[in-house]
Amino acid sequence: MTAPLLRVRGLTAGYDGVTAVRDLDLVVEPGEVVALLGANGAGKTTSLLAVSGLVPRTSGSIEVLGSEVPDRRRNRSGIVWRLARQGLAHVPEDRALFFDLTVAEHLRLGRRRGQDHERDDRLFEWFPALPGLVHRKVGLLSGGEQQMVALARAVVGRPKLLLVDELSLGLAPIIVETLLPVLRTIASETGAGVLAVEQHVPLVLAIADRAVVLQAGTVSYEGSASELAGHADLLEASYLGDR
Repeated sequence: MTAPLLRVRGLTAGYDGVTAVRDLDLVVEPGEVVALLGANGAGKTTSLLAVSGLVPRTSGSIEVLGSEVPDRRRNRSGIVWRLARQGLAHVPEDRALFFDLTVAEHLRLGRRRGQDHERDDRLFEWFPALPGLVHRKVGLLSGGEQQMVALARAVVGRPKLLLVDELSLGLAPIIVETLLPVLRTIASETGAGVLAVEQHVPLVLAIADRAVVLQAGTVSYEGSASELAGHADLLEASYLGDR
């Protein structure tokens, strides 16, 4: 049986002594898209940052690609770099782009050492608008184009585990409807696992295999994405609790 790409057990993490996520259990399998959902402040971004080694955890364990992620409080040096070398890619909420660099320069940053620079055919299939933008500075692009570049930079290095935080943030629905299905395509065609935090719930549930809903930092639902999509009452209860 294939080992999970991500296994989180009992994760508790937060900032400056304030807990944002409590006792989280989470698994992402190869080729699987998992939607991490919840209202603002539910602990979704904190969970991704903890997996990437950017936020210390109070308790619990994280295994990425079969290796234990050291606790940031005890081992700060090299955690993020090592995870990236192993095959983890993280598209943060703010996109982390350099406005004075071109699209081509961003793709160069995302490539692994020794990777063939010419073999971008699959990337251009996933993002057909990308070839026409490669020589433009990112600061001159629209919000949708910038998000496309952020995602393309993450996947050009062929990651095994992809974390995507609020891909739809600030984008028109028609752009989101174009970009979100790319996550499904990447998982299906490459075998990478995808963990996606997303506010456009119906759209992400349509492309996800499973969903995990956080409410005030704890899991209120974990199961099939299609089951959650088909039960509005279950989704409402998962976000708002029983009233």
